[in-house]
Amino acid sequence: KVKEITRGEATRLINKEDAVVVDIRTRDDYRKGHIASSINLLPSDIKNGNLAELEKHKAQPIIVVCATGTTSRASAELLNKAGFERVFTLKEGISGWSGENLPLARGK
Repeated sequence: KVKEITRGEATRLINKEDAVVVDIRTRDDYRKGHIASSINLLPSDIKNGNLAELEKHKAQPIIVVCATGTTSRASAELLNKAGFERVFTLKEGISGWSGENLPLARGK
């Protein structure tokens, strides 16, 4: 159900299909650098169903990102169970994204 995608696939989904990026890292890590227009939701928020910010994006692809691509799967599967149909995880997470010199936004 949840598919791991490459940076190229993620970029295509963001640009062509208005995908929503959900960054599950800590607020501090998020502020240091995140994919532009991503939403910072902690795994605990997702686990507790605090998804108000995401509800309006149910029809869009959702890309869950973490630091290295290892912890995003559990949160992605929870979103899938909560009724989000097109949920993906980003291979190698933010470290892979910045390693390719892809742009990161700073601050909140």
